[in-house]
Amino acid sequence: MSGVPQRTLLLWCPDWPVLAAEIVDGVPATDPVVVLHANRVIACSERARAEGIRRGLRRREAQGRCPHLTVVDHDPGRDVRAFEPVVAAVEEVVAGVEVIRPGACATAARGPSRYLGGEEAAAERIVEHVAQSCAVESQAGIADGVFAAGLAAREGRIVAPGGTREFLAARPVEALGRPALADLLRRLGVRTLGEFAALPAGDVLARFGFDGALAHRLAGGRDDRPLAVRQPPADLTVTADYDEPVDRVDAAAFAARMLAERLHERLAGYGLACTRLGIEAVTAHGQELHRVWRHDGLLTAAAIADRVRWQLDGWLSGSNGRGGTRPARPTAGIVRLRLVPDGVLAQAGLQPGLWGETGEERERAHRALSRVQGILGPEAVVTAVLGGGRSPADQVRLVPWGDERVPARPGPPPLPPAAASPSRAPVPAASPSPAASLVPGVGAAPGAASASVVVPAGGGARRRAGRGRAAPEPPWPGRIPPPSPAVVLPTPLPADVRDAAGEPVVVSARLTVSAAPARLTVGDGRPAEITGWAGPWPVDERWWAPAEARRRARFQVSLADGAALLLAVEGGMWLVEAIYD
Repeated sequence: MSGVPQRTLLLWCPDWPVLAAEIVDGVPATDPVVVLHANRVIACSERARAEGIRRGLRRREAQGRCPHLTVVDHDPGRDVRAFEPVVAAVEEVVAGVEVIRPGACATAARGPSRYLGGEEAAAERIVEHVAQSCAVESQAGIADGVFAAGLAAREGRIVAPGGTREFLAARPVEALGRPALADLLRRLGVRTLGEFAALPAGDVLARFGFDGALAHRLAGGRDDRPLAVRQPPADLTVTADYDEPVDRVDAAAFAARMLAERLHERLAGYGLACTRLGIEAVTAHGQELHRVWRHDGLLTAAAIADRVRWQLDGWLSGSNGRGGTRPARPTAGIVRLRLVPDGVLAQAGLQPGLWGETGEERERAHRALSRVQGILGPEAVVTAVLGGGRSPADQVRLVPWGDERVPARPGPPPLPPAAASPSRAPVPAASPSPAASLVPGVGAAPGAASASVVVPAGGGARRRAGRGRAAPEPPWPGRIPPPSPAVVLPTPLPADVRDAAGEPVVVSARLTVSAAPARLTVGDGRPAEITGWAGPWPVDERWWAPAEARRRARFQVSLADGAALLLAVEGGMWLVEAIYD
């Protein structure tokens, strides 16, 4: 802990939760407004205080004192977002600011006071700058330590060096901000911070614990830690303004190369490299264009220039290729171009591979696909990412080229066939062998439908599998067994499944199949004979969320013409989800 308190300047914005509600949500702070948390008032406007409302009142009591009261729910995120411009305004005057909480920030007073001509002048300059930049009223206090400076800021007071202990001595113990401790101290006869600070530190620690010891240090004018100031982020954005609007592709390419070199030099000066680049343009008529480019490697100066040139070409040409709708071309040339490095990382170098992920062929392909994206848009080139899920559609996620390849659902892809082989388990198989499931004449018996629910194998199955070694348990119970289908339909096709007698095949709530499937009709097509089938594999997803709940069962079927399909029955309706190769 810090021994000698640091001279601290603290800026405090009164009733900040109320002001944040006005800034973000438009609630007028000049009206009687309260902010509630756990049905109690945690902040109120000046007009509400005039009506007799205080912090800690219950909602009903507060509304009883002021019937026309405006009630706002507590939102810490809103308070933080609204306070960020205030902190940025303070950082324009002084360096090294620590955010104490939304509505209060502190900085060391020594630097600003020496630069601005004294502590009083520094406090007045910061308060005035915040008022002009953010239209927010604030008060500043200076004392030895953050705690004392916070109390001084509530009075707009500057405590003389060395006078912090006397300044705190007459304050009530409630100023510590610990209601339970303050109530206990008052019942013990300790009513002021001076009386609390006079108690022996060892006795305070033994009686009140570690938190009481910290409060004892604050009461004596000693901080528990030094200021943890934040460093303002470096401005890496580069901007170019043009007197003559740029409306030709060749002129845009020259502008892109010059601006890309400036951005690369600025990043190199900080030892950084760009992985995600934002390109912004403003036309002479005020139109704003924006696009973000992503790259899984490090963007060099040439790579940045290429992407800016491609993007400007796509904007100025107003063409998205053959067969698509032409985007609206800007009505005027570009007068301002800005490059914003959205994603940066420390430049540690990139080792190119002889082949594979970082080889020359991959780079050529990446340049070509990125060029296509510059004309058609990011969604024009997508790649598949495998992940977890119970159906083939759930296990695949299409992401734009260059974006982070993150699966839509956690978990590995389906287990290999050996993990689901029924010959290795002592209980009825969770899923039949894929080789047998699509062979003509092989299918699950209707009475065995309840035994086909996919669940993690029991203890006996784990002991017998691999002679004592633990077999991996599938992370997605209810998924279909391998092999995966070759074609997954984006929109399932309606189908009709009937038995040998021509009656519709029905799956009951207990997963009992009414009869063996014999004929399949897809849409308005001809009926096809089913020569083999397997299933059902039931899935009951998100039953705890009625709006998102889904309950269905899947079947694998093989037809007389050699085709193999993945069917699903949901709500009594049969659907074709995928096609096997």
